[in-house]
Amino acid sequence: MPSMSDQPTFDRFITSVKQFDISGKTLLLPDMAPFAVRLLAASFRAIGVPAVVMETYKGLSLGKQFTSGKECFPCQVTLGDILYHLQKEKKRLGAAFSPDNYVYFLPEADGPCRFGMYNKMQRLILDRFDGFKEVPIVYISTKNAYATETIMPPDRSPIFRRLSFVSMIIADVLDRIVWRVRPYELRTGMTDSFMQEGLAAMIATIEAVGADLNFNRLYRVLEDIVMTARGFIDPYQPRRPRIGLVGEIYLRHHPDSNQDLIRNIEEYGGEVVDASCGEWINFVAFERARKLRRKWREHWLEGDFKALRAAARKLISHEIEKLYQAWRQGQVYRSALQHLDIASDHSIRAVERRLDRNRLFNFDIGTEAALSIGGALEYAHHGFNGIVNVFPFTCMPSTICSAILKPLLHEKKIPYIDTAYDGTTQPNREAALRTFMYQAKQHLEASRARN
Repeated sequence: MPSMSDQPTFDRFITSVKQFDISGKTLLLPDMAPFAVRLLAASFRAIGVPAVVMETYKGLSLGKQFTSGKECFPCQVTLGDILYHLQKEKKRLGAAFSPDNYVYFLPEADGPCRFGMYNKMQRLILDRFDGFKEVPIVYISTKNAYATETIMPPDRSPIFRRLSFVSMIIADVLDRIVWRVRPYELRTGMTDSFMQEGLAAMIATIEAVGADLNFNRLYRVLEDIVMTARGFIDPYQPRRPRIGLVGEIYLRHHPDSNQDLIRNIEEYGGEVVDASCGEWINFVAFERARKLRRKWREHWLEGDFKALRAAARKLISHEIEKLYQAWRQGQVYRSALQHLDIASDHSIRAVERRLDRNRLFNFDIGTEAALSIGGALEYAHHGFNGIVNVFPFTCMPSTICSAILKPLLHEKKIPYIDTAYDGTTQPNREAALRTFMYQAKQHLEASRARN
């Protein structure tokens, strides 16, 4: 139980929410995208950091108990996950439980989104529990495009950064295999069952050869998974309406939090493509390059040539990394696309172009609204039959997204629906989704008639 005697002190935001070498500690990762977070944990283990994906959603009552309800839903879910995990560990280990053995991994973002304050707020709550005050929180940040050299030895950081990026893209492709195959599978459940085997094989391969950056081995495992999964498709089933998901990254990827939205849409007759984790990583890198170019211009106008040279070096280094990531992402997708017609990922430049030269929104504002608005219009451009905006109740960026997208897509006659979540069950959710899917089917039929 929490101890109420100690008043929170805000210096804890610096002393116990920080970036430090996590070597030798058990790294606790909140669950989010089921494939992505498990491959991320495998990437940490490949370089010698014992990483564990915590059970999710079982501690939701704890998360709600120690929040006011004004926080967005992912904050309550992740808080519940860490409290539940640490309480279970304390009960399992008894006197042998040592908070020094654990590190809670909770990244952050700059900008107006409340996500940037999760780790600070959760620090205050962990401090109220006997035994949890000494569990530090480590983070990486969008401010420097998730740089990792401050949380691990310098010789490990470049390896981890490359490996974790490729692992994230592989996870995106695994998701897209599921979404392409499962709606058309010959026997219910065969796709999910097999993909768990494929996930285990990929994890084992990352742990075995990831530190050597032997990506060809990972690509071969991925190709084996794709070639097997494509055999599950019933060729006599007609193609369903394609539904594009946009919105807040945690909610749209966390099945428990969004009440299995993707499966529900599939049950009602759709084929889903969710905006990828890789899209967000690429957006963060894209934004970092924009900021570095802006800083370079400022130094040029100021005539500060020493700072100008330093900014140029950072920009060139970052642009090289972006090219490397684009090259690796292309390799991963080509490994799958030669065997199965999964959806390709959105280019960030294409997403930005959809904002119509800032008439609809501006990347300078930031947040996921930029990706959601541009991404939804990319789906529309590629002939999708419906758009779903997934977000926590009261989420500011997604509310902005809704205000802009709803009239735009209505004008284009593309079905659109908002799905907000706060952990409660809305009695009209099923009816709204079924109505939306009926409209999406009509859109598909009208498109076929025109062609």
